Amino acid sequence: MNSRKDQLKAFDRLLTIMDELREQCPWDKKQTMESLRHLTIEETYELGDAILENDLQEVKNELGDVLLHIVFYAKIGSETNDFDIADVCNSICEKLISRHPHIYSDVKVEDEEEVKRNWENLKLKEGKSSVLGGVPKSLPALVKASRIQEKVAGVGFDWEKPQQVFEKLQEELGELQHEINSDNQDKIEAEFGDVLFSMINYARFLKVNPENALERTNKKFIKRFQYLEGKAKTINKSLKDMTLAEMDVYWNEAKKSDTPSSPA
Repeated sequence: MNSRKDQLKAFDRLLTIMDELREQCPWDKKQTMESLRHLTIEETYELGDAILENDLQEVKNELGDVLLHIVFYAKIGSETNDFDIADVCNSICEKLISRHPHIYSDVKVEDEEEVKRNWENLKLKEGKSSVLGGVPKSLPALVKASRIQEKVAGVGFDWEKPQQVFEKLQEELGELQHEINSDNQDKIEAEFGDVLFSMINYARFLKVNPENALERTNKKFIKRFQYLEGKAKTINKSLKDMTLAEMDVYWNEAKKSDTPSSPA
């Protein structure tokens, strides 16, 4: 691996290239924080995909893309004299030191959970008006629900046992079924949301990341469906002309071809 000296040299190289692009490239010269925002989100999702695929070479590449965006924002900030990359680095360094008193001070902690609780309490002491104030409004709903639950659990607002969460989930399913029977679409949507929220909470108690779990299922479904499409082509049939029974034969074949790590 590269030495610290080589790592710093590489980072300096990136900063130099960013300076040159901002001065000389017509596209880079035009960019603003607002114009980069959607591209940054896209790059973050691409990094997430590479992590889920366990493609370390692609993780390296996507980290570079994300790092470029960080450097780009810092460059724009420096042009208005608001902040530069040193300010960005020092800001996160100060935050990390402040939020880890068990490392940089004399605070004692027993385990990871106590670290999380201290983290949330420290944020409130820093002037945050709410434990939930740091949850981005634009997060996808599933990820947002997970972060909300993690944050309130960090200050003690939580169930004590997984069984309690499972019972709550069953209660929400019953309420959903009641509204389905009543045929009230607005209440059905509300109760369906409660069921999803409870499922995400239960996932936390099972130590399952709900986003990863759902994406794993998405990928599994895509793989099986594309197998079905391929088989349909080999018999010169369109899926819409096949019966469900015919499709089910190939679907089950696809399931059997799954690896043991991808259970049905």
